[in-house]
Amino acid sequence: MSEAVVNTDQDSQPIAEFKRPGDGENIIEGDIPDAQTLPLEEINPVSARLFSEDKQWAFFDRLRAEDPVHFNQTELAGRYWSLTRYEEIKQVDSDHHNYSSAHGITLGFPIDATLPEGALNVSMFIAMDPPTHDVQRRTVSPVVAPSNLANLEGLIRQRTQNVLDSLPVNEPFDWVELVSIELTTQMLATLFDFPFDDRRKLTRWSDVATAVPGAGIVDSEEQRRAELIECLQYFTGLWEARKANPGDDLVSMLAVGEDTKNMEPLEFLGNLILLIVGGNDTTRNSMSGGVYALNQFPEEFKKLKDNPALIPNMVAEIIRWQTPLAYMRRTANHDVTLNGKDIKAGDQLLMWYVSGNRDDAVFDRPNDLIIDRKNARQHLSFGFGIHRCMGNRLAEMQLRVLWEEILTRFEDITVLAEPERTYSSFVKGYTKMMVTLTPK
Repeated sequence: MSEAVVNTDQDSQPIAEFKRPGDGENIIEGDIPDAQTLPLEEINPVSARLFSEDKQWAFFDRLRAEDPVHFNQTELAGRYWSLTRYEEIKQVDSDHHNYSSAHGITLGFPIDATLPEGALNVSMFIAMDPPTHDVQRRTVSPVVAPSNLANLEGLIRQRTQNVLDSLPVNEPFDWVELVSIELTTQMLATLFDFPFDDRRKLTRWSDVATAVPGAGIVDSEEQRRAELIECLQYFTGLWEARKANPGDDLVSMLAVGEDTKNMEPLEFLGNLILLIVGGNDTTRNSMSGGVYALNQFPEEFKKLKDNPALIPNMVAEIIRWQTPLAYMRRTANHDVTLNGKDIKAGDQLLMWYVSGNRDDAVFDRPNDLIIDRKNARQHLSFGFGIHRCMGNRLAEMQLRVLWEEILTRFEDITVLAEPERTYSSFVKGYTKMMVTLTPK
């Protein structure tokens, strides 16, 4: 792969505006309907507004109870099913023979549709099936191997200490901006060996990759495409440098790996987006979600302060309760029956992790944060099977270290108002959360 390959005429041509399936298609205007009285067939949980206002829960409660494999069909996306119970989600997530990842991980166009002009048709190993998935994942997995994580813990702790020590006390500030984004972006810069002073570019590209156009991050698909091409061009420069002088970072691993060194540019971009979003949005929103949850359940915060040994289990419980990526998509390889429903070849299936993690058939009092929950680690947030989150141990370590350092410094973290939430039904997160710190 070379710079010349990236800078094609196509990259600089204006593109037509186009709609995408998902959040941009299912827009709820006016009052949000009542989940219990809305006709069942009209329920469609793919709505950014539901998640931005934290009003998705009643819809998932009803689907789990009445229609856990729920059908929708729209003009842009075609046929798709929402899986909302733990049992069916785990079944599909674990079965890559019947349910493919190769057609995308979010709600998209029907697999036989012609993509609109200007669509970036990127590929990434999470959206691949074996054997290509296996060899590409294997190329970058050493960065999160246990030995490397052990080497990283000291750096993670020092940076966490520095960030927490720099925070104002007894005065309001935005936890998302000063803590969650900063810590995860520093970690991403380390994993990529990315120029540290430019690290907020990683945050920006992560936000751009998952944003709904017109909702505050990007104004249009054209702007999204331009910024992601900028991401590709920046990383292509790093790729060329690492080919000549490789290190032990993710870009070097991709540049010299036998199964990745000849990737096409958009395949490289796809894997970059995967690694950036996977390393940024998920950990970042769990860092914010944990603070918010402990404010919602103050008796659990007292339990934590009385027994800091609960931190590792609490981390798993926070990840369950928060569920930073609300769903993942699979596509049926052939006609199949799931819980009595006839799924057709090519149908999309949305595995709503956010709903399965609140399934009371698996989790007692599922809407509550219970930091000593016995089965907290059975959560769905990291997925199952061959696509289980590669960086799960790194995410858990970052969260564990953060809470260990919080407890040594602060008596309380008070959330001052409802946080502002991400306008997305895919990334379940926070854009702003004002807090005050009470020092010990």
